[in-house]
Amino acid sequence: MNVLRGILDLLEGIYVHIMILVDTLIAAVLFLIPKKSKDVAGEIVLVTGSGSGIGRLMALEFAKRGATLVLLDINESSIKDVAKEIEEIGADAYYYKVDLSKREDVYNVADKVKEAVGDVDILVNNAGVVTGKKFMDSPDKMIQLTMDVNTTAHFWTIKSFLPSMIERNHGHIVTIASSAGLFGTKGLIDYCASKFAAVGLDESLRFELMFMGLRGVHTTVVCPFFINTGMFDGVKTRFPSIMPIVEPEVAVNKIMRGILTNEKNVYIPAVIRLLVKLRDLLPDTAKSRMFRFYGTDACMDHFTGRTKKD
Repeated sequence: MNVLRGILDLLEGIYVHIMILVDTLIAAVLFLIPKKSKDVAGEIVLVTGSGSGIGRLMALEFAKRGATLVLLDINESSIKDVAKEIEEIGADAYYYKVDLSKREDVYNVADKVKEAVGDVDILVNNAGVVTGKKFMDSPDKMIQLTMDVNTTAHFWTIKSFLPSMIERNHGHIVTIASSAGLFGTKGLIDYCASKFAAVGLDESLRFELMFMGLRGVHTTVVCPFFINTGMFDGVKTRFPSIMPIVEPEVAVNKIMRGILTNEKNVYIPAVIRLLVKLRDLLPDTAKSRMFRFYGTDACMDHFTGRTKKD
């Protein structure tokens, strides 16, 4: 009996590894084929941290494509202004003040959205804060806020809006993470921890949805280098031609392309994809040399930005 079990396990292992190779080849072919953008006209799109920066720009881009926007931000006056911009485009916009660091606040606003607007089709978790100090200089209050806004709030927004997506087998969860969620960075320990968690949340959620057979509910995680929104004022890069401080409009164009084609991962700039592969192969000593060469170990040395939304 044990021999038979062993043979069956061996045969299953051979089959699984053949299928892994087939899946990889199919993915490689599909990667080379241009993807068609999906139509979001009439979709309800919710963007957190949409009062400024890339959150505002993404909201405007979705509005240009005919979507109905739900704007969430702790700064009510800013999202009110963005809502006016969207209405001038000819799209509908609803705005709600919310403190994403408070679970009940998120749940209360989510109930209002579902009642007043309807089921959210695309959820963009964009809001974020940064401390920008070395670990021992980071106030406890800011560490807690960083985790609450950059990571924990995602659980509450997803739990609020994912059920209807599952029921309809239709929807998209977008996580605006960071390259700091892929590589540990000096002076960004709490921020890195929060973004690593956000990247892990996206990947785990994607597999859970796949195992549930929900091919119509997509997830996208966005991992950009520093974006010039004011959040990271003073940050420098050694080789701007390779690892530039990304302009918001450039970042949003790439993010929108990724969302509209259901990309699982969006790296900005694209060289980050290569660095991710190298990270998995290199020892820490080699990685530290690479970080020093590219200057990423010193990016935060001249940080002057204030705690603010992405």
